[in-house]
Amino acid sequence: MEGKVLFSKYELEKLLGEGNFGKVYKAKNLTTLEIVAIKMINKDEVKKHGMIEQVKKEIQVMSHVKHPNIIELKEVMATKTKIYLVLEYVGGGDLYTKIVENGKFDENLARKIFQQLIIALDFCHYHGVCHRDLKLENVLMDSNGEDLKICDFGLATFLGGHEQNYDFEDVLLYTACGAIAYMAPEIIRGDRYDGKKCDIWSCGVILYTLLVGYPPFQDESRTRMLWKIRVGKFDFPLGFSKEVEDLIKKILVPNPSERIVMLDIMQHPWFTKGLNRSCENDYSNLFCSSPISSFNAFDFVSSMGSGLDLSGLFESTHKRKLSSLFVSKCSTKEVVKKVEIMAKELKYEARKEKESRVVLRGEVGRRGRLVVVVEVFRVSSEVNIIEFTKRVGDSIEYLKFMEEEVRPAMKDVVWKWQGEWSIVKKNSGGNVISFPKWKWC
Repeated sequence: MEGKVLFSKYELEKLLGEGNFGKVYKAKNLTTLEIVAIKMINKDEVKKHGMIEQVKKEIQVMSHVKHPNIIELKEVMATKTKIYLVLEYVGGGDLYTKIVENGKFDENLARKIFQQLIIALDFCHYHGVCHRDLKLENVLMDSNGEDLKICDFGLATFLGGHEQNYDFEDVLLYTACGAIAYMAPEIIRGDRYDGKKCDIWSCGVILYTLLVGYPPFQDESRTRMLWKIRVGKFDFPLGFSKEVEDLIKKILVPNPSERIVMLDIMQHPWFTKGLNRSCENDYSNLFCSSPISSFNAFDFVSSMGSGLDLSGLFESTHKRKLSSLFVSKCSTKEVVKKVEIMAKELKYEARKEKESRVVLRGEVGRRGRLVVVVEVFRVSSEVNIIEFTKRVGDSIEYLKFMEEEVRPAMKDVVWKWQGEWSIVKKNSGGNVISFPKWKWC
């Protein structure tokens, strides 16, 4: 594949790795000369193993969390046989390789890595994302070996976030996933579990391994290793720092209700030593509350959370749902009210399924009754995206309905229709950088 050009845009270089459903290549953007990593996912393999929903979720989650210590998803493209995730390239290798090659880390360097890991993970948890597969292999280092990037959100799950005023503190999960050596006792026991607390346990395993050079619960017998994890049986080598020993003991607690929480980790004396407070970013500035001009079309759609339709990644174009989007500065209540007024004027039946969703039913047409779902997705405190989706009925009638009826009727609440919003942003130097739209091939 080396030298092959994808979409007349990315030239592939060396193979970086290979997984169950595809390969990851280093590549170069021929326009900007930026080096990226391209994850190629084989659709047939994904379908065969029943992982379609998980791939969709991975894309949703990665587009949802943007943080300096989380690998960035830059673009998604697809053909009939493959999905291509264009990712930020990180050239320093993963922590597992570094441990194998160089042994344990100096305590100060281990602390710096752990600080970045916890701050990035806290950001994920704040926005309702649990990684569920934290391990040395999924933490990449930059070429200087000082700054990390969390990667591989293939097993992550999205529960909703604080910025959506959604209380997910009591949400318990049940799917057992992740590497056994990093897996929390409650998962091994088969209990329903708090994904955030399990992520914290995995961080404790990572910290211990960085400082010692091997994992805390290793054993030649798989059965005995599982027992050690369930009861929290591990030892510290001689000369171990008392402060970090105290922190690890509070993290690797078998009972999740007694395990230290994220806030207490970030206030622990060992953790705070030498901490650069500037890296504790204001989450509201990192998430989707930035000005609209800073987002490209992919960001807009990605910001819709559960409204992000990725079905087209696994279906041919003609099977993809027919929908239209527009951006509004009006509140959800104002938009829904306008939809209901429009429906009454057009003699459509309007049924509100929830505060942000209305179902419109028209008269019987060529292929039965046209039914359109209107849903409002909050992007920020000032901006909503409104999606009109054809549920059933004739596609031509739907397009006519949108163009001749909806556009004129909704003009008072529309800021930008799909295809009209800006796809440029400025970098820190004030230069304008163009971003590609979501591309179907």
